[in-house]
Amino acid sequence: MSAPGVRIAIVAGETSGDALGAALIEALRARVPGVEFTGVAGPKMRAAGCEALADAHELSVMGLTDVLPHLPRLLRLRARLVREIVARAPRLFIGVDYQQFNLGLARRLKRHGLATVQYVSPQVWAWRQGRVRTIGRVFDLVLCLLPFEPEFYREHAVAAQFVGHPLADQIPLHPEREAARAALNLSPAQTVLALLPGSRQSEVRRLAEPFLRTAALLAGRHPGLTLLAPMAGEAVRQEFERAARALQPPLPLRILDGQARTVLTAADAALIASGTATLEALLCRCPMVVAYRVGPVTALLLRSLRMVRLPYFALPNWLAGERLVPEFGQEAAEPAAMAQALEGLLDDRSQRERLLARFQAIHETLRKNGAALAAEAVLQLLRERTGRTSEVERIDRGRR
Repeated sequence: MSAPGVRIAIVAGETSGDALGAALIEALRARVPGVEFTGVAGPKMRAAGCEALADAHELSVMGLTDVLPHLPRLLRLRARLVREIVARAPRLFIGVDYQQFNLGLARRLKRHGLATVQYVSPQVWAWRQGRVRTIGRVFDLVLCLLPFEPEFYREHAVAAQFVGHPLADQIPLHPEREAARAALNLSPAQTVLALLPGSRQSEVRRLAEPFLRTAALLAGRHPGLTLLAPMAGEAVRQEFERAARALQPPLPLRILDGQARTVLTAADAALIASGTATLEALLCRCPMVVAYRVGPVTALLLRSLRMVRLPYFALPNWLAGERLVPEFGQEAAEPAAMAQALEGLLDDRSQRERLLARFQAIHETLRKNGAALAAEAVLQLLRERTGRTSEVERIDRGRR
């Protein structure tokens, strides 16, 4: 059966959001085959059937110093999206991650009568907790990927549901390391370090040099160390290659297009920019050191306004409730310290085994068939908002 006339607006802002959005589109289509999607999409969402009013890469900026130069363009884009989305008369808006942009967009679309969903909770539990009131006013439902988030929202009377993380469903509970190594032409005996400096140019610009210098220190101490750097796109690859060319003597480094999951499954350890890639490393059972650097203006504002309440920032540490993996932020993200932490992961077998056991337990907690749960929550909201005579309700009855 199909659902003519049921349309959903959906906006994702970067590579990880594109993957989440595509999985959700496919899960919704499995339940309501004729549903249509329109919004901001990357290649995966377009392949899943989303009409792209703009490309997801147009939103890939972070931090105050990165956003400010792009602000006029982003405001024009938001105004255009409001006009074009409203003209298509969708029933519901889903913001996939990228809350900085989606919050303002959802506020405007809600005034036009759309139900609103935020898929991936902002880290409001960690910093600027006052934002939770705004989120509750703007979004009818928050779909949470992390198990501890709904309780925080309940304390503030905001509707939220834990749906698990789609990455935990996509990545097998027992990753095939030997197959990953074979796919990369690596022998079982090689010691492999993965470098993932981020999916945004601004991240790579700040982290490429310290990551490369960290790798150089380790390569000097571990002859034969294999260095792999999977890049999220052409722009970040060019940024990373510029930094690599500037390093003397040059490193024996393989830079790859994509293949991050294969690299993380094959690697003995990884140095990773804070973000979704750290969760992917955990799910691939790759011990890691996590780092971040934001621009100096952003860092100064966060510190002076005391906007951050973080005992740690790496996602695996939040999920574990303890400092499970080493993390280095801002000035602390310097080569000597990061190399020492990575050396422990490469050399200490008992430390590796403890980490991998914890990674396994966290994987099982997050593995909930997340896209299907998220789709069901979205359809339930549509049923509540549109009434039993709606197309969704008729199809739901027919499917049962």
